[in-house]
Amino acid sequence: MTTTPKPPQPDPRLFNEDLAPAPERKWGTYSIFALWMSDTHAISNYAFAASLCVLGLPAWEVFVALLAGISIVYWLMNRMGHAGHRTGVPYPVLARASWGVYGANIPALLRAVMAVAWYGIQTWLASTAVVLLTLQLAPGLEVYHHNSVLGLSTLGWIAFMVMWGLQAVLLTRGMEFIRKVQDFATGPVVWLVVLALAVYLVVKAGGDISLTRSLTGLSGSAQLEQSLIAVSLTVATFLTLVLNYADFARFTPDHRSYRRGNLIGLPVNFTAFAVVAVLVTAGTISVFGEAIYDPVKVIQKIDNPVVTVIGALAFIVATIGINVVANFVSPAYDFANLAPKYLNFRRGGMITAVLAVVVMPWKLYSSALVIQYFLGALGAFLGPLVAILLVDYYLLRRGRIDVDALFSADARGAYFYRRGYNPRAVAAFLPAAAVSAALALVPAFDVVAPFSWVFGMGLAGGLYALLPGRDRSAASAGPIPDEIIPSQVSAAVVGEPATPEGAGAVIVPVPAEGS
Repeated sequence: MTTTPKPPQPDPRLFNEDLAPAPERKWGTYSIFALWMSDTHAISNYAFAASLCVLGLPAWEVFVALLAGISIVYWLMNRMGHAGHRTGVPYPVLARASWGVYGANIPALLRAVMAVAWYGIQTWLASTAVVLLTLQLAPGLEVYHHNSVLGLSTLGWIAFMVMWGLQAVLLTRGMEFIRKVQDFATGPVVWLVVLALAVYLVVKAGGDISLTRSLTGLSGSAQLEQSLIAVSLTVATFLTLVLNYADFARFTPDHRSYRRGNLIGLPVNFTAFAVVAVLVTAGTISVFGEAIYDPVKVIQKIDNPVVTVIGALAFIVATIGINVVANFVSPAYDFANLAPKYLNFRRGGMITAVLAVVVMPWKLYSSALVIQYFLGALGAFLGPLVAILLVDYYLLRRGRIDVDALFSADARGAYFYRRGYNPRAVAAFLPAAAVSAALALVPAFDVVAPFSWVFGMGLAGGLYALLPGRDRSAASAGPIPDEIIPSQVSAAVVGEPATPEGAGAVIVPVPAEGS
């Protein structure tokens, strides 16, 4: 009588159930599409598209530039989605293949620090909408909006903590609850409000809206330069999510789900949202006599209590959506990766939320210099990190990943390298990040600053591919496999026996809802 061998026990310093390969895969096409609605329907993305018109780009050039940029993002997301779907693990675990089982904490912490700052900023921006809504409903509370406690008024603090608490309740319910909320709330509701704004202003303007006129009379060469900058900044804005897209793609049941969701949610939805943002901005010129690229100010200009209440609620929901997608899920996994034995997804998320208050985001956002340097560092670090992961997965390994070895601290393990760190990744990242940061932040390089991530990505990818390192037995020629990688670790999590041959238990996809 033969006995079925037990699945190997992962090292507790590298494992908990939240970091394990996804046991269920319910994120179908619509869920991925809704994810991108939640992210792209943010005030910052609206303002970015609208500001390009204010700078002098004709509306049609804005559309072309943003479509070109988001198409690059779409290609990158599909590349990351392939790795996330097949391995079923979140970004900090996937990064162990290229950085080492302990070295992966370096890129994870860099990503987490950026996400914490933006989580706080987005929460504070949403709280300003709460203040607007409160004063509209109860003007007598204006008296509590003129003092200052650490930079916020009493009413501002109450609004900020209300938003903080609402998000904490939502975000600690887990990824499946997040999927359901974003599917039916955070994405669609903003579309309705912004479309209503566009229709109102177009009708009010009598259709007198030009899609070919430059507001500032930019020359042809200047328009081309601004268009290229818009393409680059669009990509740079999404590099945060490119890096940790495995956090979401791991829950998709098949490749078609994330590819179709990416297609509808990025090139199609992002560009359509930009079209509406530009129409609203063009409408403000005809109706109010000035270009207004902040949608909250547009709502205030209309000066209708019902519009103010509905608009404020919509942008509160939108900010929660982008915070979930871009600024919460990633650091929750990143912090959990630091000490999996003690920190899970929920605890990592609460660390994110607490730190977001500590950094006093209203002070960060109020300083143009801080924002400039923070955004510069963001692109400088993210470009090289993306390149290292892609080169490792596609060029060196050809998609051959040993998922179980990602959870092993054995010195003989495939991803232990040197004391758990991969010297090749460190050697490729440091000079690439330094060059990229210099290009982004040193005034002498202002001309190429918007493209700093391109240089950082190219340098890091090239160095990582060419530098000598440990022999990679997993690397081989031939096509990259598409099937989900078997894992005995996943069998240990769900309590299933491994196959006698030791090939591991294949995760059976759960039929996707809404795909």
